Amino acid sequence: MPSVDLHRAPTIAAVLDQLGRRMRIRSESVLATKGLRPRHLVVLTVLRDNADLTQQGLAPILQIDSTNLVGLLNELEGSGLVERRRSAQDRRRHLVGLTKRGERRLADVEDALSSAEDDVLSALSTEERQTFYALLQLANNGHMLSCTADEQAQDSQNGDRPSAVGV
Repeated sequence: MPSVDLHRAPTIAAVLDQLGRRMRIRSESVLATKGLRPRHLVVLTVLRDNADLTQQGLAPILQIDSTNLVGLLNELEGSGLVERRRSAQDRRRHLVGLTKRGERRLADVEDALSSAEDDVLSALSTEERQTFYALLQLANNGHMLSCTADEQAQDSQNGDRPSAVGV
C-alpha cells in the first residue's frame, strides 16, 4: 500500500464524506427501485433484530419523535411490510413487527444493497475491504453499528451516543 502524505492530501473527513456520498447515492437509488427510503430500511432492520417492540420502545432506538414514527409506521403498514397489534399484556400498547412480506422485502433489499456496496468499493480487493471495514470499526471506537434495543440500552448506560442510524 502506498504511503500518503496526510499534510498534502485531502483530509480524511473529506475522503470519507465523498465515499459516503457515493454510497448514499447508490443506496438511495437501489432503495427507490424497491419502493423504500433509507428510513424505511432502518425501521425494517430494527424490527427484524428486535422481536415485538412497542411503538413507544421503537422511537428511542430510531431516535425519532413518536409523532413522526406513527407516520412512518403508517407508510410501512400500508405497504404490508409491518403490522401493529395490541399487546396481550397491556391492551393500551401496540406491538410492531415485520410481516412475512416485510421479511422478504428486507432480504431482497439487503442483497441489492450488497451489490451496490460491491460497485462503490470495487477498487478494493476482498482482503482490503475486510481491512477497511475493521479500520472503520476501530475508528468508531470499536462500536459495531447496531439496530438492537439491547445494544442501544447498553450505549445509554455507558453514556455513549446511540449507535443505530437515526431516522
